[in-house]
Amino acid sequence: MRFMMMHRTNPHWEAGAAPSLELIARVGKVIGAMAAARVLLGAEGLRASSQGVRLQFSGGRRTVIGGPFSASNALPAGFAILRVESIEEAIEWASRFATVMGNVEVDIRPVTEPWDIGLSPKPAGLTTRRFMAMYKADAARKAGVAPMPKQMAEMGRLIEEMTKAGVLVAAEELQPSSKGGRFKSAGGKHTVTDGPFTESKELIAGYVILEARSLQDAMEWAPRYAAAVGTAELDLRPLAEKS
Repeated sequence: MRFMMMHRTNPHWEAGAAPSLELIARVGKVIGAMAAARVLLGAEGLRASSQGVRLQFSGGRRTVIGGPFSASNALPAGFAILRVESIEEAIEWASRFATVMGNVEVDIRPVTEPWDIGLSPKPAGLTTRRFMAMYKADAARKAGVAPMPKQMAEMGRLIEEMTKAGVLVAAEELQPSSKGGRFKSAGGKHTVTDGPFTESKELIAGYVILEARSLQDAMEWAPRYAAAVGTAELDLRPLAEKS
């Protein structure tokens, strides 16, 4: 099974602070341990919401809200990583996605690249960058209701088009939070609360995707990962399995 472990941002990172070399090394050590254990499938960080936009779709109308923004009262339901020329292009692809999904809210933020934090120079001639478009869960998605066959077919055609265009890097759907867990650390003690759980007041700062036999096995990485990124709370959600 695949699980997504998400940590949250705070005012320090939202202000655009750069990670220290110590933090980068600490996180790198844990990511390296996950890779050595052959459980790591992916890991990304996100830039501050001031560099992103929030799209709200209702009744066929689109509202674009520039960042910075705070977490809304909805859990993430899934995401796509897009490689495009600009955030305006990301908005247009996300808007096409929303025409298939219906009433939905989508947050678009740049993915952190090595040159964003001084780890390497930006490749010469590179004109694109990656953006995460994360959509929120409505009542049906929270309950785990599957999309209608027509909707799935339309989404499949759009994903095929985006893949052929070289725009779609990855796309994942999260299973309901009722199948996940929330890790908290306080006073040197760790607790794990089974889902379902409510949205936090903070936005996601980054995540890792792990392969594990169970939620409990995946959660064993939570204390080390939380300590590395400097957070007291993590959400762990299973990803939908791909057919």
